[in-house]
Amino acid sequence: MSIIEPKIDVLLDETENDRFLLCALASKRAHDINDMLRGQRDRAIQLQTAVEIARASDKKPLSIAFAEIARGEVSYDPESIDAANH
Repeated sequence: MSIIEPKIDVLLDETENDRFLLCALASKRAHDINDMLRGQRDRAIQLQTAVEIARASDKKPLSIAFAEIARGEVSYDPESIDAANH
């Protein structure tokens, strides 16, 4: 039994069994999430205590990205990826 969620098989199913595509999508999405959280944290510091902010951001951006990929919420354009590889 694996304790890692989402399971790698589910993630690979969402990326046509391409490990490199999975890494690229997860990295890009985690970067976007991190930027978003950083912006929210800057605004929240003015309004909330540090304890409240820490509770709100208990998941790491990469974990959030993997969960979104597993749920099919992150998409990509295969044609643009193929064009980038040539």
